[in-house]
Amino acid sequence: MAIVEVTVIPLGTGGTSLSSFVAGCVRVLQQANDIKYQLTPMGTIIEGELTEIIKLVSQMHEQPFMAGASRVNTIIRIDDRRDKKGTMKGKVSSVEAKLITPGGTD
Repeated sequence: MAIVEVTVIPLGTGGTSLSSFVAGCVRVLQQANDIKYQLTPMGTIIEGELTEIIKLVSQMHEQPFMAGASRVNTIIRIDDRRDKKGTMKGKVSSVEAKLITPGGTD
């Protein structure tokens, strides 16, 4: 199980608003099976099997081109932990627990 943060940045769009391009990328995720995702103000977090996520990120990268962008910059950050199953919720819960009980361990 991997957790991947992706930011797709369309360039050469003729304007400053990017929400319609972002919506195209999110549609790719809406059609996917066996993944969870969380849209954030600055990117999207995806949870699932790494090989599947990489395919989806490639499709997301293509969306702005299909919508008329002349250039796309995609930033990917991968957290692929193999010693135990990690989830988006689990990572947040771990930090929140340490706020309640300082010095806690994983």
